[in-house]
Amino acid sequence: MRTVNIQDAKTQLSRLLREVEAGQSIAIARAGRVIAHLVRPAEPTGRQFGGFAGDVTWDDDAFAPLDDAAAAAFDESALEPEVAR
Repeated sequence: MRTVNIQDAKTQLSRLLREVEAGQSIAIARAGRVIAHLVRPAEPTGRQFGGFAGDVTWDDDAFAPLDDAAAAAFDESALEPEVAR
């Protein structure tokens, strides 16, 4: 890994980015102490929509209407703050 100081990084950013695109890693230092790294981002993992299809299940009653007691627990008036008058 090559190390450059901040001033060099500012003036040569385009060149440094080309080096990073080519696979190099660049350390940026202030007063000889590394404060940042320029690295190429990781490749996409290849995730796709529906990756868990067939692996996730639920009971049919999971989306059934709530009974009166459960619905009362979620009374909308409890969600609205009281306004001081």
